[in-house]
Amino acid sequence: MRPGLRSLLLTPPPSLALHAVILLSLGLRCQAVQAENVTVLEGGTAQISCRLQNYDGSIVVIQNPRRQTLFFNGTRALKDDRFQMVLFTQRLVRITLSNVSVWDEGGYFCQLYTDDTHHQVATLSVIVPPEVPTVEVKTEAVEGGEVELTCLSPRSKPPATLRWMRDRREIPGVVSQQDYGKTVSVSNTIRIPVERRDNGAAVSCEAIHPALGTQKRVRHYRLDVHFAPTVRIIPPPGILREGDSLSLTCSVSGNPLPRNVQWSRVNDTLPERAEISGSTLTVSRLSQAHNGTYLCQAHNNYGRAADHYTLLVYENVSVVETVSVTPTVPPTSHLVTSIPTSLIPNDAVDPKDPGAVVETHSAVPYAVIGGVLALLVFTVICGLIVTIWCSVRQKGSYLTHEASGLDEHGEVQEAFLNGSDSREGKKEYLL
Repeated sequence: MRPGLRSLLLTPPPSLALHAVILLSLGLRCQAVQAENVTVLEGGTAQISCRLQNYDGSIVVIQNPRRQTLFFNGTRALKDDRFQMVLFTQRLVRITLSNVSVWDEGGYFCQLYTDDTHHQVATLSVIVPPEVPTVEVKTEAVEGGEVELTCLSPRSKPPATLRWMRDRREIPGVVSQQDYGKTVSVSNTIRIPVERRDNGAAVSCEAIHPALGTQKRVRHYRLDVHFAPTVRIIPPPGILREGDSLSLTCSVSGNPLPRNVQWSRVNDTLPERAEISGSTLTVSRLSQAHNGTYLCQAHNNYGRAADHYTLLVYENVSVVETVSVTPTVPPTSHLVTSIPTSLIPNDAVDPKDPGAVVETHSAVPYAVIGGVLALLVFTVICGLIVTIWCSVRQKGSYLTHEASGLDEHGEVQEAFLNGSDSREGKKEYLL
């Protein structure tokens, strides 16, 4: 007990007012310590502070939650380099703890040794944010079935919130937690039906935690839906004739994708000149012996599929030339005529080769008919020219005689007017 307080207790009390003043003055000079609670993220640095009141140089001790002395009046007592004394004054004592883990949390003691020991506890809380969650496939996705997916956040404090999202919509699931002492493991499991079209569809798992604020830890996942293969043969364009080459490509899809495709010929073997490269079948120098149905097959663990192609090779028929006997035409009337395609009869098409046209014998001498018609037209034109020319000449002669008659008539009139005598001779005029 302090000497001043002992003498005060032994001295008779003079009055109540005096006692109150003395106790107040002693209380004002009493030393005290205050501690502040700290919250820090795992892996961060914590600052533990002890505030002093009326410090007179007494001993200050800082201890960890296991009551091990860290510092004794500013001197390191525990060999742990993560703890550092950063400030020691009459009002504030501060230490730092770097690379904080959940095992460091608890109460840190700030003790002030005087006649009476004073201490305060600074509570250190460690927050563990979740890492990016993982996705576990509990059951594989098969066309027409269901897939079970589990989103897992193995470690967080406090527990993280997990949710599944698809096309910005939440997928409800079953949430479970498991406590590991200082941290908690959280999982969210969903079951969704899948079809072939769902293969490659995107889903995501989001982890929400107070330490992340408005941010999220997101794991993206694409559905891997298994289904049986589909097969389609890509045929060659146009018509195939003898001597051509055949190339067939087998287009295959499926999950997993079939490693190999099998080519075969229905009820027969593949031609000797057939070559297979990957999913392509090639046959060179085709003949009608290669006609038949060709089959492409593929399979995986979930089914088998096939497609067929029927090959029809046409004969390589050339154009048939025919000779027709035509009468001799004079050199001056040599005419060349052409027959329109629309006038070719139907029997001129070879049924074995729709692309070939065969010339046929014609019973009509088209060249003779053309020459006769041309000659008739020429004769008519010449006759018209002669007729017009003769008509013009006859009209000119008539006009000449008519002018001569008029002159003689004028002479008769002049003789009559002059009183010519009959003695001079009698002239007759024929008008």
